[in-house]
Formats: sequence, structure tokens, C-alpha cells
Amino acid sequence: MIRVSALAIALIASPLAAQTAPAPPAGMRPPAPKAWTLGIGIAPVVAPAWQGSRDTALSIFPDVRLNYKDSVFFSVPDGLGWNAVNQDGWKLGPLAKLRFGRQESTGGSPFLVSGGSTALRGMGDVDLAGEFGGFAQKSLVGGKLRLRAELRQGAGGHDGVVADTSIGWNDRKRDGSLLWGITARATWADSDYTNVYFGVNPFQARGTGLLVSRTGSGLVSAGVSGNLIKPLGRYGKHGIITLFTSYDRLGDVVADSSLIRQRGQRDQIAVGLSYGYRFSWN
Repeated sequence: MIRVSALAIALIASPLAAQTAPAPPAGMRPPAPKAWTLGIGIAPVVAPAWQGSRDTALSIFPDVRLNYKDSVFFSVPDGLGWNAVNQDGWKLGPLAKLRFGRQESTGGSPFLVSGGSTALRGMGDVDLAGEFGGFAQKSLVGGKLRLRAELRQGAGGHDGVVADTSIGWNDRKRDGSLLWGITARATWADSDYTNVYFGVNPFQARGTGLLVSRTGSGLVSAGVSGNLIKPLGRYGKHGIITLFTSYDRLGDVVADSSLIRQRGQRDQIAVGLSYGYRFSWN
């Protein structure tokens, strides 16, 4: 997802999403869950200015998440989805996501605070895209191990097909005072997607001096992310602080583009800190 970078948005997708109530100490019963949950957070993130960039940028992302029971969910990173199937550790359903555009002037997102990149000048802007498809998720080992796959068709800024796969492990201290998680992930896409964000057509080549590059279908990136989550107060009633980081490496399909070879790099590292607060009601 190219916003400040795909890396940055993917990175903040895990912290507030992981804000499940901490496990209560032995002998204590947690509050009864409410039907609606609203999470509001803010996350400063240092990440590549655009996916594949060698320049870094600081952005401060707002994060708003709304859930109805364990059925319907909405956030910018995770999209709008419905757990149409939700039993025996399986969750399956439809999913819609937004992919923000890319500005050639800075390479960054609307939430850019400092830094950025001039490497995209002459490439043209990329418009906002909607992505529509579905997901499947399987939880194992008491919900600690999660396998997830998404398949989405783009419309607008790109018309490609994108697939995300991940496997993650989440755990916590027995008293619920600290939570942590690690996730391995990969993104795959067809040439209609990769050429929009990594390809260089003849018009762009004239404007940038880059060689014409047509990218194919395959692995866009693969990497790993991790987070530490500290609830503040009992059951996180005073909010939650999260430290998160990630490393991703671009696949050959996009890394061989002249844009990446001449103005970018394959290795992408991001780090951030977030604070979030949850409201619940029936």
C-alpha cells in the first residue's frame, strides 16, 4: 500500500488491532464485553517515504477503529469487513479496503510531518483506489497462532489483483500486563498492480530519465513485524501504548524496475509508537 508507504500502514494495522482486553489475574473476572467498541489512537511512524524508497519520512497517523461484536469491523488499515463465518477458529467473509494515492512531489501521505522524497517527480500522481474481495483466517493454539489470507480486486488508482498472506503469533504475560506479537507476511500482485506503483512507462521515462521498465506478476514484498503492547490501568482502561517495528524486502518482480534500482532500495524498515484508547457500549 503506498501511502507514506505500504510498510507504514501495514505497520500500524497491528497495534490498535491487537488491543484486546488483557487477561485478568487469577481469581478476577473481566468486565462483560460490550456490543460496540470504538478505538481512537495516534501513531508517529518513521518509514520509507514510499514503498521501495531509500528516503525516510515521519508521519503521524490517526487510527480510528469500529467493531460490532465479533462480527463487523472497520478501520483504514484493515478495511471494512464482515465475519460471515465465525466458528471453530475460522473467520471468513467479504472485505473492502482503501489504498491512498501517491504524490509525486513528496512521495508521502496526507499525514506527512517531515522528510519525504523527490525521487518520484516526473512519475505522476497515483489516485486513490478501492480494493474489494474477501479474507479467510484460521486461529490455532487457543487463538495465539493466526493464519490469514486476503484476495482483493482494485478499482480506481489501480485495476490489479492483490493478495496478502500472513502467519502470526500473539502472547501475553499471565497477568495481562504486557502483550507481544510477531508476524511473517507476504504480498503478491499481478502486473496491473505492480506497473502502477513500480513500472516506468515511456512517458514517465522522458520525465524522469529512468529506463522504461515493465513489471510482471508475483511477489511484491515479504517481511516480518513485531510489537510490544502495554495496557495502562486495569484492562487497559487508561489506554494502551504500543511499540512496533517491521522489516520488508521487495521481491524480484518489482525490485528489478529502474525506479527501484536507480532511486530506491529493496530493504524497507519502519518503526513507530502509538497510543490508543477504547470506548465500549451496548
